[in-house]
Amino acid sequence: MFYRIIRGDMRAGRLITLTTLLFVTAAAMLVSLSAILTVNLTGAIDTLMTQAKTPHYMQMHSGELDRVRLKAFAEQNSKVEAYQVLEFVNVENARIVIGGKSLADNVQDNGFSTQSGKFDYLLGLDGKAITPADGELYVPIAYMKDGTAKAGDTAVIDGKELTVAGFLRDSQMNSLLASSKRFLVSEHDYNAIQSSGSTEYLIEFRLKELSMLGDFKNDYTSAGLEAGGPTITYPLFKMLNAMSDGLMIAIILLVSLLVVAIAFMCIRFTLLATIERDTREIGVMKAIGLRVSDIKKLYLAKYAGIAALGCVLGYALSLVFRGMLLDNIRLYMGGNEKASLTLLLGLGGVVLVFLAVTGYVNGVLGRFRRISAAEAVRFGTVQDKSGGAKELRLSANRLLNTNVFLGVKDVLARKSLYATMLAVIIIAAFVITVPRNLYNTISAKSFITYMGVGNSDLRLDIQQTDNIAAKAAEVAAVMEEDPTISRYAVLATESFTALREDGTEERLKIELGDHSIFPVKYAKGRAPAADHEIALSVMNAEELGKQPGDVITLKTGAQTLELTVCGTYSDVTNGGKTAKAAFASQSADVMWSVIYAELEDKALVGSKAGEYADRFSFAKVSGVDEYVTKTFGSTISSVGTASRMSIVMMLLISVLVTVLFLRLLVAKDRYLIAVMKSLGFTDADLRVQYFARAAAVLVMGIVIGTALANTLGEGLSGALIRSFGAASFKFVVDPLAAYLLIPLLLAGVVLIATIIGTAGTGKITISGYIKE
Repeated sequence: MFYRIIRGDMRAGRLITLTTLLFVTAAAMLVSLSAILTVNLTGAIDTLMTQAKTPHYMQMHSGELDRVRLKAFAEQNSKVEAYQVLEFVNVENARIVIGGKSLADNVQDNGFSTQSGKFDYLLGLDGKAITPADGELYVPIAYMKDGTAKAGDTAVIDGKELTVAGFLRDSQMNSLLASSKRFLVSEHDYNAIQSSGSTEYLIEFRLKELSMLGDFKNDYTSAGLEAGGPTITYPLFKMLNAMSDGLMIAIILLVSLLVVAIAFMCIRFTLLATIERDTREIGVMKAIGLRVSDIKKLYLAKYAGIAALGCVLGYALSLVFRGMLLDNIRLYMGGNEKASLTLLLGLGGVVLVFLAVTGYVNGVLGRFRRISAAEAVRFGTVQDKSGGAKELRLSANRLLNTNVFLGVKDVLARKSLYATMLAVIIIAAFVITVPRNLYNTISAKSFITYMGVGNSDLRLDIQQTDNIAAKAAEVAAVMEEDPTISRYAVLATESFTALREDGTEERLKIELGDHSIFPVKYAKGRAPAADHEIALSVMNAEELGKQPGDVITLKTGAQTLELTVCGTYSDVTNGGKTAKAAFASQSADVMWSVIYAELEDKALVGSKAGEYADRFSFAKVSGVDEYVTKTFGSTISSVGTASRMSIVMMLLISVLVTVLFLRLLVAKDRYLIAVMKSLGFTDADLRVQYFARAAAVLVMGIVIGTALANTLGEGLSGALIRSFGAASFKFVVDPLAAYLLIPLLLAGVVLIATIIGTAGTGKITISGYIKE
């Protein structure tokens, strides 16, 4: 009997049944996808780093290397399990040509190395260490993705021809955010290439336990060993690998949670619509003695069936779409050894959605106890008691049209009824606005200042070469005489030793120069201006336990400096551990130098970058816009796509929810509509009233949603951006889109939905619904 009743009910309310099924399916699919993507990303990173045997501690170094001292340190340190020094030959990008295309415009530091013998293996697409033959070149996977190279291409490295035999995964340098890329060649070819560039050393350690990393860093620093370059650790390698896809998964997760919330609201809509439609039947069943629990079983069985089918469909769809969304993870990281676990967790997420839906439906059905059998049989609907707006009287209205006034008054009188639609509009405005603001922010030129890089037009990097200070001075002299350059700044990085409170030492790389010309964004405080001031990257400030106002002690040779911390800033360069100061250089031994320049005419950036690249072959020259595009381009594109998808999705949801809500409202107000018609109100008058109701809710929803997007949304986006290493964050808002176009778009679709949803008012007759 239950089955026949439920089947008949579903046939009678096909639209409500289909709508509920769609929302449950969407909720289940998104929750399952979030679980599958998260576990696949973490599992793939773990698998890659396990297969490659990623070093726990890696010190890059340019210059003289004392291998005997390093070997002795490694043998005597009880924390070290394995140690090696790898050579990495940096070749100027202009000397690298692949498939007839030069890498001169590439912003990465490209170099060549041989396969490691102990750990830190460069892996093929099959997950195995590559053994290249003479004449073969294996190219970083990022260059396959962007079309720079393809298998079979001829590569010319400073005149030496090699053939692209395949592509490699590098557990250290896969990410575009890693500023260096390693190409793999044979020992014979490496020896032939070595004279074409400068040699950099990768001093690498694997520890017996990763938990020993902090103590080992102190040991290495205290020993005064080579440190002529960035220091990167295992957790940082892991973070770099997770950044791009992790940001996208976080956006999907955030949107999915909000869509699930909307799905629950829509289930409430459809359930209330069904109860409104069946009020008289419910009253009859109560009148003949059926228990509330028995009546609830009819509806609960129906919605449990819909939820079960929706969850099955959602899980199936998540398996269909996961392949497309996992393509990038599989390309860069390879397979996941926990593949079976991902399917189980996805299924677990779907089961949670099913339990949540049935539990929620059971809670909503509790209102059966409040339905009066006599009232339900007489009116065929539940009669609301006005809860407010008693102070608003039509006789006192002097400002608004009568129909508009009655519409607004109804919203205030039945706040709880309209609260659900208001919540949906708030969420819609929030979900549309936040991804759009995030896209505007990360695509803005100023975003680079959150990454520890000055906002300029040109950037010249001088590194892995001799006489860096003299070469930087040579570039500065030319810029001084260049009339197209309005201002420039030369910053030089040197190594210092910082003393902790407990007496231990920490290696500190400090960028010296005038930081007021092209400042970065400071999370706290400001840029250093006086000789006794220093600004720390957020990561360094946390490790050293320093805040603005604290004093830090530095050692350089026999000299000791007492500096006051004046600010902290975000940085993703050089492992995120940097510092900035304004005092004069303490040594001729400069690790690297960066020169920023601003042009009078922005249109000359491309030609000027080419001119300086040709004139100063030892420098890597790029326009800052190009630097941002090539470093964050894929992420900007992904967030832009997510923004457009969220706009389309939320507009469709807003239409569907508004139509459902207004049909519920019309069904609920059948008696009131009939009474108003008997008093002389026309169908046009009634439509104006419903328009006024929808408009009142719409305006409140858009205002609140936009305000939340610029406060709570900014905080949530800031948490995502912090995964890049940016500690401070402010939205770059496009006022035209955020405050005019998006509200007008949302208002337009909601008002169109209002026309559709209120079409049923004309079918309500006085004689059919007014009974004594």
